[in-house]
Amino acid sequence: MTQRVGDIDVAFRAEGAGPAVVFVHGLAEDHTSWRTQQDALTDYRTYAYDLRGHGGTSLGAADGSPEQLRDDLIGFLEAVSGPAICIGFSLGGTVVLGAAARRPDLVRAAVVLGTSTVVGRAAVGFYQERIERVRQGDRVAEAMHSDTTAALRNARTDVGQLTKWRLEAIGSGLGYVNAARAMAQLYERPLTPALAGIRCAVTVIGAEHDMFCPRKAADIILGSLPHAEYAEIPDAGHLMNVDQPEAVTKTLRQALESTR
Repeated sequence: MTQRVGDIDVAFRAEGAGPAVVFVHGLAEDHTSWRTQQDALTDYRTYAYDLRGHGGTSLGAADGSPEQLRDDLIGFLEAVSGPAICIGFSLGGTVVLGAAARRPDLVRAAVVLGTSTVVGRAAVGFYQERIERVRQGDRVAEAMHSDTTAALRNARTDVGQLTKWRLEAIGSGLGYVNAARAMAQLYERPLTPALAGIRCAVTVIGAEHDMFCPRKAADIILGSLPHAEYAEIPDAGHLMNVDQPEAVTKTLRQALESTR
């Protein structure tokens, strides 16, 4: 399905019946990263959409800001799902927290996995290097394979196939560049101060062996949201929904049921 939201056509999948839940994927992914959860949580009306320039969603007039990605989610909530529990992974978690702070009337609860609200100088360098690779068409597949390997814990995962899927999700790479620019801005303009505006319940989920978003990132969020809950996925890297999909589904269901 597609829906016009602002200046973009948003591709999404809707399943189930019940309270509304909106899933927001991470960098270099698309809505299919949530298929396991959508297939399992049929007692909720779940929506998983493709971020600007990812999957089947158009790029529009992308400005490389976290605020624009936040407003894309707000537009989706207004146009498609209505007020909903929002679940985001990594980049998607940052988008969800931004929307929860901006529009508490639309975000009923927030669940964020592997999420940072501020990044360091090293992360900025990482994003800038990846942006240049995409712009120059220089060994993008090689970099994606390396990044995917580093984000996994389960040695049985077919890294080549997963890398292929991630490359297909970013297509021309312009949406990837846009989102990477947005994440890099969290160095000079952290989202952390805006968390004070969040009024809904928040669950922060980390992965035991996350090299990209370690426990320190969760602690920063929890420090700004003293009533937030924390859960950890054992034996998983940053791509926890690939390493341990059943554990992620179980933890998400617990978080969802706590909001009923």
